[in-house]
Amino acid sequence: MRVEVVFALPDRQFLERVELAEGATVDDAIERSGLLRSFPGIEFDGRQAGVWGRPVSRSHVLRDGDRVELYRSLEMDPREARRLKAGV
Repeated sequence: MRVEVVFALPDRQFLERVELAEGATVDDAIERSGLLRSFPGIEFDGRQAGVWGRPVSRSHVLRDGDRVELYRSLEMDPREARRLKAGV
């Protein structure tokens, strides 16, 4: 099966399509993608992962065509950012 693994920083994006055996997990896709080697200074173990925008565990079994996403931590609560932008 084929899946995509994606991760983005403000100035750099990563997208890699990988071939995996049936029954492969999110962790398998991350490892196969080369993401860890592409961003050696970033710790990915504790990062939330998702498939098509839905949070999943790293042991989640993938399906053909899935898009695995690794999320960055929020720098600010979105509600607080809106308040600051509105000047409230």
